[in-house]
Amino acid sequence: MKNTLRSFAAAILLGSTLLGSCTNTKTQSETADLIVYNGTVYTVNDTFDKAEAFAVKDGKILAVGTSEEIRSKYKATEELDAQGKAIYPGFNDAHSHFYRYGLSLQSADLVGTESFKEVVQKVTEQREKYPDTEWITGRGWDQNDWAVKEFPTKDTLDVLFPNTPIILTRVDGHAAIVNQKALDLAGIKPTTKMVGGLVEVKNGKMTGILVDNAIDLVSAKIPEATEEEQRQALKNAQENCFAVGLTSLADAGLDKSTADLMDAMHKSGDLQMRVYVMLNPTKPNLDYYLKNGIYKTDRLNVRSFKIYGDGALGSRGAALIKPYHDKAGHYGFLLSTEAEFRNIAATLAKSDFQMNTHAIGDSTNRLLLDIYGEVLGGKNDKRWRIEHSQIVNPEDMAKYGKYSIVPSVQPTHATSDMYWAGDRLGKERLKHAYPFKELLQQNGWIPLGSDFPVEHINPLYTFHAAVARQDAKNYPSGGFQMENALTREEALRGMTIWAAKAAFEENEKGSIETGKFADFVILEDDLMTVAPEKMRNLQVLYTYVDGKQVYKK
Repeated sequence: MKNTLRSFAAAILLGSTLLGSCTNTKTQSETADLIVYNGTVYTVNDTFDKAEAFAVKDGKILAVGTSEEIRSKYKATEELDAQGKAIYPGFNDAHSHFYRYGLSLQSADLVGTESFKEVVQKVTEQREKYPDTEWITGRGWDQNDWAVKEFPTKDTLDVLFPNTPIILTRVDGHAAIVNQKALDLAGIKPTTKMVGGLVEVKNGKMTGILVDNAIDLVSAKIPEATEEEQRQALKNAQENCFAVGLTSLADAGLDKSTADLMDAMHKSGDLQMRVYVMLNPTKPNLDYYLKNGIYKTDRLNVRSFKIYGDGALGSRGAALIKPYHDKAGHYGFLLSTEAEFRNIAATLAKSDFQMNTHAIGDSTNRLLLDIYGEVLGGKNDKRWRIEHSQIVNPEDMAKYGKYSIVPSVQPTHATSDMYWAGDRLGKERLKHAYPFKELLQQNGWIPLGSDFPVEHINPLYTFHAAVARQDAKNYPSGGFQMENALTREEALRGMTIWAAKAAFEENEKGSIETGKFADFVILEDDLMTVAPEKMRNLQVLYTYVDGKQVYKK
């Protein structure tokens, strides 16, 4: 009888356990907003795991697993069958000029022009299209792409447009050709001098070429875009970025007014792109933000200042330790004095803001690494950045790791510059240019960007340049200085989780993990396995932000 009672009690207990288990399962079952299944999901988590599916609720990843696990546990109002396609975290451009790119879409596009004659033709077409604009603007020319690899002169522009000011910016933004009308409006004369800039003069006459800080004298005379034009510029830029899989980016060099406009557009729903802002180090910007601190929402992160160290290699404005190989006695130049760099570093060190400095030449990189080191003192988590880190003397490389300095690089700069960089630097110094792998090794991670519109906005070009070190035509065979190529995993991390980390955002985005924003992109083929020559041309099928579709091919 005792055994019977014991068996009966055990049966009741087992029944209760099963009932509790069922009740528990039912309680734990959740309704999701979206389930994506039947995919090859690159989570980009710490162990670089792959999955098949994930559920989304309230704009965030709810769970990640197999298709069977996710679909059996969650019921969603919307499901997406990925049909085996590759899925990645939303791509993040760690250094771009998003707002400037949007504005440039309203200017003459001079990228890819093969002569100054073609530049003039495009400018003439732009004028015919917009005959009433007060200024004619354009950007994207590169004399290194022309048969005659010399800076142009303003003579033809003066003849064709004697009464309309013109400014046409070089592809890197560090040189421009302007006409006489623009020079007159800016009050520039052959004797005009400044720190960190150059007004080119030949035979006592201005050629119209302005380099670095000299450009500001002219651009300051261009009327500000209206608020409606600014809004449209941001929307146009966003549309193009979503189409190539970008869901986040860093905008390098903004003022408070533009950050405020982005914030307002985020709140109204007109702008969904997540933006990390590098502020211009103007007195109004410094006064406001150093007093009020970092400004952070889910879509806007204002927490750094963009400092301008030197110019660009292509326009010979990058500051070098030894003279340019193709211009005797010319070293380039800094855009501010050493004292100014030290003062801003000391100021920002007392705040929570990052110092992100544009540094191309080995002299500039050395100076800024030393200044950072003096202020930071050793290992830290300030995540101060050197933007570009393009030419680094071997003696300075270890300073990145010693002071926890983040090298923020743009792989397509290497494949755009490789045709002529050796002319500027010489054979030996070229070996220490675009050293992405060596830079990665200093801290174990590296954020990747494009610097668009200097380069193309497509992050797949960044990936291809980082991994294959080749251009669009897969030149050179075998790649350019392949000892500094990145692996596919490193490149993908660089444009997702490491880009997020460079902005202190790795806990909210950059990987497909529970609790993070449901930002992801689906490609037609797998970036991690496709042949290198096919990487650049892969099509984006879908882009999602907060679990909502923002682009579909």
